[in-house]
Amino acid sequence: MIDDFRLEPPVLELDSLTKRFGSVVACEDVDLTLRAGEIHGILGENGAGKSTLMRMIFGLVDPDQGVIRIDGQATRIADPSDAVRLGIGMVHQHYSLVDALTVWENVALGEVGPLNPDKTKARVRRISWRYGLSVDPDATVRDLSAGIRQRVEIIKCLGRRPRVIILDEPTSALTPAESQYLFDVLLTGVRTQGWAVALVSHKLDEILRATDRITVMRQGGVVDRLLTTEARVPSLARAMVGRPVPLRTVTAAFERDQVARDLLDADPMDEEEPEGQTAETDATAIPVLQVEDASVKGADGRVLLDGLSLAVGAGEIVGVAGVEGNGQTALADLLAGLLRLDDGTVFVKGRRVPTGVAGAMTGAGIAVVPADRHRAGCVLDMTVAENLMIPAMQKMRRWGLLRLDSIRRNALRLIDEYDIRTSGPEASLGDLSGGNQQRTVIARALSASPEVMVAHQPTRGLDVGAIEYVGDRIRQAADRGIGVLLLSTDLREILSLADRLVVLHRGCIVGEMPRDQFDLPRLGLLMGGTDEEEKAS
Repeated sequence: MIDDFRLEPPVLELDSLTKRFGSVVACEDVDLTLRAGEIHGILGENGAGKSTLMRMIFGLVDPDQGVIRIDGQATRIADPSDAVRLGIGMVHQHYSLVDALTVWENVALGEVGPLNPDKTKARVRRISWRYGLSVDPDATVRDLSAGIRQRVEIIKCLGRRPRVIILDEPTSALTPAESQYLFDVLLTGVRTQGWAVALVSHKLDEILRATDRITVMRQGGVVDRLLTTEARVPSLARAMVGRPVPLRTVTAAFERDQVARDLLDADPMDEEEPEGQTAETDATAIPVLQVEDASVKGADGRVLLDGLSLAVGAGEIVGVAGVEGNGQTALADLLAGLLRLDDGTVFVKGRRVPTGVAGAMTGAGIAVVPADRHRAGCVLDMTVAENLMIPAMQKMRRWGLLRLDSIRRNALRLIDEYDIRTSGPEASLGDLSGGNQQRTVIARALSASPEVMVAHQPTRGLDVGAIEYVGDRIRQAADRGIGVLLLSTDLREILSLADRLVVLHRGCIVGEMPRDQFDLPRLGLLMGGTDEEEKAS
């Protein structure tokens, strides 16, 4: 533990802040200090209480007890408008933008006074220029990538001239390059404007790279405080989850930090896989999944898939690598039955499956874990039991009526099998942490005993403990003979799990590598659309 030592007086102080939701204690006696010119990392696994704490600061949740002080004065923040008036801005984990509106219209939302489109657009351009956040004020939000939407959120926040900026899991939907860009913007503002920044994250690498101080939360309370310069990876991970964690899934994030890599390499929990035990598939066997010459264009005429062909064997994990926007979403949508091919074929265990037909892919034995669990993976307003019953709904019915006893038994079995941490089957899924929501999605997918599991960004937005859990479940699925197609922009994830890797570029497969031939330099070239091996030949 450390004591505050900075000469700068606190801009914001939290004293014994506590919040309960029924019997669940989200935050308990939390103290926190934010100072000008400093980035303070709030680290913890999903469900640790980080987001609830930030929502209390921003007036979205009322604390049950405790005091919030601004410049030393006790203050009640009743709603976000109070927070903005006090100089607090927040960039939310899940975008708060309206898709149908333009950038400038989203920036103007919530502001008082007459609407002036020209002045708002000029303000967007001015902030964009000052911080290098290139955004077109007239662009419609629905047409923007995740990275550009994040820029809009930041512009909206900065347009209100905050002194305190809260960033709640700001990189959960960003590529590594976009994340680095965001941190560059933060550092510029902290140095030139004196912002006090709270960076909420479960990602060890970005907390170590971007912050000055770290507060670690677990199960609603603070378990450690330290200077970032004193932090080490294994001890941070243990503080987060309360036990030693195998860190193979995050090793690649520290490739420039030799001290951290040495500590990771020495971690006794991270045992090497015995030589000769990489997965092998029978070359003569029929693939459980085969996509042949798949081609499709979007409604705007843009090519989404361009003659894509790939195969997945039983018990094989095939990783699909590529820069985001090169066809991953289209491929996942195709295998979820949401996209109809213009040309090409999909086979499951040698049987042709119609595309774009509701229920056809699921009926053929394909289970999909979607990239955005909130939009496509679950229904937050339904209970855990109701979410878990969806693939088995026919078995839960008698004479056209749902059998509540069967639904509850099914939920209790899966909650126990997949260690879903919830107060019970009747709990609302929206009340669970992100990691437990993802466990629910995975439990539902695998409970249908599929032939193929399509995992699209399965660990996006999860902490190291949840990442470890998801990786183990994917391996276990493959061990049971399920063919796994792993689509991810996180190379660490693919390199740690895949038996074979294919590279997707502009909607088609441009290269392939078996596990024992993974070649990072060549992989980078393939992801960029070039291959020196092909040039040499």
